[in-house]
Amino acid sequence: QVQLVESGGGLVQPGGSLRLSCAASGNIFSINTMGWYRQAPGKQRELVAGITSDGRTNYADSVKGRFTTARDNAKNTMYLQMNSLKPEDTAVYYCNGRILTYLRRYPEDYWGQGTQVTVSS
Repeated sequence: QVQLVESGGGLVQPGGSLRLSCAASGNIFSINTMGWYRQAPGKQRELVAGITSDGRTNYADSVKGRFTTARDNAKNTMYLQMNSLKPEDTAVYYCNGRILTYLRRYPEDYWGQGTQVTVSS
């Protein structure tokens, strides 16, 4: 099948930076859109950043100018560079990919297991 694995989370002080990675593997024919979502305790999961297969991006207003997403299609990998982090960025960050596999006729959504990002002094 397909696996999405996030890495790069951790504890950082306010104003600091982190870089998340999401690597997709498995029976992948193509990856359409990919996205980063986050979920803080007691809150709904929200879209942080999205990127199409040709590199067009969109961001939540709360992270514009601070976060940047990119992808390496040859490696089936997506990145999220997070700068000027704030305590309110604390959440579990999830990777999502709309992926067409060799076993299916239509693309499906796949999720990673999540990585914790904590911004605290």
